[in-house]
Amino acid sequence: MKKISILLLKILGWRLEIKLPKEKKYVVIGAPHTSNWDFPLTLLVLSASGLRFSWVAKHTMFKGISGSFFRAIGGIPVNRKSSHGFIDQMVAAFNERDRLILTIAPEGTRSWKNHWKTGFYHIARRANVPVCMGFMDYPSKTIGLNKTFMPSGDISKDFEIIKDYYKGKTGRRPQQQSTITFRERRNLQKQEEEETK
Repeated sequence: MKKISILLLKILGWRLEIKLPKEKKYVVIGAPHTSNWDFPLTLLVLSASGLRFSWVAKHTMFKGISGSFFRAIGGIPVNRKSSHGFIDQMVAAFNERDRLILTIAPEGTRSWKNHWKTGFYHIARRANVPVCMGFMDYPSKTIGLNKTFMPSGDISKDFEIIKDYYKGKTGRRPQQQSTITFRERRNLQKQEEEETK
């Protein structure tokens, strides 16, 4: 699958830039996310990198035969109604596993928003794992995963790293790229509580 994915990306005219972290556990984020085409391209680049990656979805999707299939391709069920919020459940998943590469789209939507969701950041910080940043730049047809950082706990400082990385990277529909910032909170604990709702 790795060789097939690399070949398909080349046929489609995309250039790959992949430099993965050495750690066995980390969070992968990807941006900009402005088109339905982003999802299949993301699957191809993750496959081309040789990663065994995981993603999250509502627990109701994981019933019966389809549930077994979704788990087999890396799905992790999340119960949004659980007393343990999304962040707690993901931190627990990291703590329970020897290997876990969790993919999250911080924009959360293909439409413009004035901030990113910060669940990825709090998961990585509390699980003590790095964040690996991936991108798609449609004008240059470049796609990759190639920069990693460890969350410091200073979200303002770390978001400057993120903004600097994504500067100049343009989605298929640039007008729909969300602003790379986070909603101000009184403190990080309050921010984490909001993200779990």
